[in-house]
Amino acid sequence: MVTIREIRHHDNVPLARLIRDIFDEFDIPKEGTVYSDPDTDRLYELFQTTGSYYWVAEEDAVVIGGCGIYPTPDLPDGCAELVKFYLAPASRGRGIGKELMEKCFVSAKKMGYKELYLESFPQLARAVSMYEKAGFRNIEGPLGHSGHFACNVWMIKVL
Repeated sequence: MVTIREIRHHDNVPLARLIRDIFDEFDIPKEGTVYSDPDTDRLYELFQTTGSYYWVAEEDAVVIGGCGIYPTPDLPDGCAELVKFYLAPASRGRGIGKELMEKCFVSAKKMGYKELYLESFPQLARAVSMYEKAGFRNIEGPLGHSGHFACNVWMIKVL
């Protein structure tokens, strides 16, 4: 059975490993991305920031995914970023990603956000398709200052 819950301190190591494994799986650039971002190793601490929230998917006491919202610097007023959204290979195609994303939408609305922005890569075409189905639309360039300069897919959704 899959449980979706708030992030806990002991999730830092398995989440960082999961994220980096996915970058290796899809041969995504490592520099200028979440792969080399030092915050990837301290997600619990990062998501103690006001205006942020992170959901973790767990199955049989194993972390299989996660997704969060974060007030990335210099985003437009009322906008947060959908961040660190990754799923282990065996958990894909089971509706877990959709459930994590929906939890983030609800959390974002409760915190008063009106829009969500995200950054991704063409190598993650299945995820990009899921974002489109959830109402995200492509935009021409990045918003805010995530520090992830290698990303080349940018999308936004009105909540």
